[in-house]
Amino acid sequence: MDLDFERCYRAVDSRDQRFDGWFYTGVTSTGIYCRPSCPAVTPKRRNVRFFPSSAAAQRAGLRACRRCRPDASPGSPQWDVRADVVGRAMRLIADGVVNRDGVPGLAARLGYTERHLHRMLRAELGAGPLALARAQRAQTARTLIETTGLGLAEIAFAAGFGSVRQFNDTVRDVFGVPPSQLRSARRPDTGGAGTVTVRLAYRPPLHATALLDFLAHRTLPGVDEVRDGTYRRGLRLPHGPGEAVLTPTDGHVLATLRLTDLRDLAPAVARCRHLFDLDADPIAVDQTLGADPALAGAVAAEPGIRVPRAVDGFETVVRAIATQQVSLASARTTLTRLLAAIPDAPPDGTAGAGDGDPAVERLRDRQGWLRGFPSAEEVLRVPDAGFRMPVGRRETIRRVARAVVDGGLDLAPGGDRQETARRLTATSGIGPWTAGYLAMRALGDPDAFLPTDLAVRRGAAALGLPDDPTTLDAYATAWRPWRSYAVIRLWRAA
Repeated sequence: MDLDFERCYRAVDSRDQRFDGWFYTGVTSTGIYCRPSCPAVTPKRRNVRFFPSSAAAQRAGLRACRRCRPDASPGSPQWDVRADVVGRAMRLIADGVVNRDGVPGLAARLGYTERHLHRMLRAELGAGPLALARAQRAQTARTLIETTGLGLAEIAFAAGFGSVRQFNDTVRDVFGVPPSQLRSARRPDTGGAGTVTVRLAYRPPLHATALLDFLAHRTLPGVDEVRDGTYRRGLRLPHGPGEAVLTPTDGHVLATLRLTDLRDLAPAVARCRHLFDLDADPIAVDQTLGADPALAGAVAAEPGIRVPRAVDGFETVVRAIATQQVSLASARTTLTRLLAAIPDAPPDGTAGAGDGDPAVERLRDRQGWLRGFPSAEEVLRVPDAGFRMPVGRRETIRRVARAVVDGGLDLAPGGDRQETARRLTATSGIGPWTAGYLAMRALGDPDAFLPTDLAVRRGAAALGLPDDPTTLDAYATAWRPWRSYAVIRLWRAA
């Protein structure tokens, strides 16, 4: 975002929530930084500086406002739109790559030298990768302090700090108080060891019903489920399995995260935010799509439609391949049988199993949590009989799984979208539809379009738009850069 002073100051003066996460307001007279919607008295112009990231504000010696909690604001939507190195770096840092692999690991994932990466991030965000990761660790530490009964030393290492001293110094620098004082502000959650409850902020509006409807039609026994306005699913995280229970409410999504290892808190939060598309700018999306008379009525009736994304790129591509040329119900049957054929799961799972069915319970892990979707390694161990699908699709899934295991295919949100699409479409059995579906849901591309998709064409026809793929694709250029959101609306129209 171009940090034009007048534009930013007007947003602060009007306390405009739409700009939360886009930039941060530093107040030099008080030594704090805030989100634009902070309810405090608007500071005088001469005392204001604007920063592109919380890390840049912290680097300038400012601490986080205790009233508006800028460290917990929604992420900047520009990382969804941007597919460049800086955008990819931000998505990887949010997933905890720097904490796990250091800056060298981040640079290697992006294909740049550490020095060049540092230079690019400093130029755009006012802070390098270490400072950005430090800001994330501080937020993780605050969450653990306020919502768990863990000792402060345990929290220091769970949040990714190298020492307790570094943890204490960072918390004092960022929040202006020692860690023990943050704990006294809130009563720890009693959800049990390894359970953390957090509020995931978003920019309103959020059409939660559309989001949950989409996911409900695609749930798999033992992996995910929708019940009473809550989505629950298993997670495969860097340090072990976990489970997320997500309930959309007014102003935030309440997330209860059950983690094997609390070091996975930041990756779990990042993946849940990605899944529900919580960093999107729905006002910008709806303004573009609503300008089309064919979509204007749907936008007015259902503002805030999000793109249901994914927590696992490999899972998404397997689901997409299984859905090729068949209905969702048929694909669900096939995938349920595949899950039951995973070597560490009993082979007698049945399709369409519901709550209370023994097959579903056997697909849960020993703690009763939902399991994350099987890894590429696990899928490669499934015998031919476990796939229950045409040979061509079975072998396509295996080719993708081998590429993921060998490191030749990066399906994470921080992957290179263009390179991933190129490698996917070069794989026998995968065409533009599957690559586009993966880009939209797993890689977070807001501008993917699926003109050959049958439901997209039916939705277009229902709205009086051309349903010929070539003509529809040309028409959809007016919806850029939000064509992924148009796909969701066309699916709903169908």
